[in-house]
Amino acid sequence: GDLDKVVNLLLSLSGRLARVETALGSLGPHAPAEDKLALREKQRLLVAQLEDAKELKEHVGRREEAVGAMVARYLPAEHLQDYQHFVKMKSALIAEQRELEEKIKMGQEQLRCLRESL
Repeated sequence: GDLDKVVNLLLSLSGRLARVETALGSLGPHAPAEDKLALREKQRLLVAQLEDAKELKEHVGRREEAVGAMVARYLPAEHLQDYQHFVKMKSALIAEQRELEEKIKMGQEQLRCLRESL
């Protein structure tokens, strides 16, 4: 459960950071200074939060290894491989699902912008 939460947090923060950086890059030279300042501050906070989330992921990874070592003592080799495969795939699938959700969200946002521009 913790792994799910940390992976989702990392993906959420990195997605938000990417959007802020895109917004910063799209600001023209005549954009108000307060807009640039607000976006830079938001970027700074997101970078700090992302670093904290990475530390959390490392902690969860160490816990996962400890749990895996304990599980290895009690499960036969075949079941242990199934367990390890499950843990790896769960993370990968969460990341993939989140990435697809972000792409859908961006596509919908782009579609909305195109409709408004027409």
